[in-house]
Amino acid sequence: MRHITEFSGRRERVAESFRDLKIDAFLVTALPNVRYLSGFTGSNGALLLTADRSLLFTDPRYQTQAPLESDCDVKIAKKALLSEILPWVNRLGARRLGFERTRISFETYDFLKRNAKTSRLIAVDDAVDQLRMVKSTAEAATIKAAVELNSAAFDHALRTFKQGMTEVDLAAEIEYRMRRLGAEGPSFETIVATGPRTALPHAHPTAAVIEPNELLLVDMGATVAGYASDMTRTMGVGRLSPKARRMYRAVLESQLAAIDSIKAGIASSTVDRSARNVLKKHGIEKWFIHSTGHGLGLEIHEGPRIGRKEARRLEAGMAITVEPGVYLEGFGGVRIEDTVIVTKNGCEVLTPTRKDLIVL
Repeated sequence: MRHITEFSGRRERVAESFRDLKIDAFLVTALPNVRYLSGFTGSNGALLLTADRSLLFTDPRYQTQAPLESDCDVKIAKKALLSEILPWVNRLGARRLGFERTRISFETYDFLKRNAKTSRLIAVDDAVDQLRMVKSTAEAATIKAAVELNSAAFDHALRTFKQGMTEVDLAAEIEYRMRRLGAEGPSFETIVATGPRTALPHAHPTAAVIEPNELLLVDMGATVAGYASDMTRTMGVGRLSPKARRMYRAVLESQLAAIDSIKAGIASSTVDRSARNVLKKHGIEKWFIHSTGHGLGLEIHEGPRIGRKEARRLEAGMAITVEPGVYLEGFGGVRIEDTVIVTKNGCEVLTPTRKDLIVL
């Protein structure tokens, strides 16, 4: 009953915005948003919401699963979902149908435009995504579980490290350990990069051997009960150069400064600036080429974005990453990333993995 209450409460909050949005009904097609509002975890579904009805449409593969997971009125479509949904739009008398502007394909929009003849289409910007930014107590607990499992998988995988291991070997070991510990899977493709390739922020693992006396970067996340985690650690293999060690100390100082700046009410850009100011002091700010962090939850990248020009103010309950990094082409890069929950007067760092320089 607790989960049903949470889902129905979320739908009520969406319905409360109908008047401001100037809509009579809202079509939700993005699967993470469908899951957030209904509890349904299948791969094909859509929600049609009115002020007093919640209809979940899916296909016959989920005719048993959907009613078990969701407290919505489940409709099993015998043909394409939109073809089944539009007659219900008419039946419910929805003259103004809202749709997720940033979440649908042109094909879907074109179909709606051609076939929703009795309804005016209204583009809705991020109505559900805005709600998802602030996590409930249950959501925060699930993210914490995902973070802790992720760190445990990292620890287990590092114990298997040996000379001659490749980037792909280590990435496979990490994802294997996640599964063994109970994760649904990785939240994204695990990043493992060594040597000069650590200067690639989103490097794909290759068959390159992890050589001694080089930097090694691992960016990984595990999914638990649908919720993502995210962590990056940069390590040394053997003896690192003084330059690499200086880079590491600068990034760690930057990351700690950013974390220390976090609390409810400050602008996201303040966190980003706190990280950059430290790197500027070390003369390497120009090597920091991405934003300081992002929200996460049912998706690995959600709002809020923690960047230079982000005016959004943080709220207690937001789950965000803090991940400054520096990247020097031809030499290597360093990134350190934790997941935190924003609180009224600061933040709770969920990631338990140590941040002093690990040397393998």
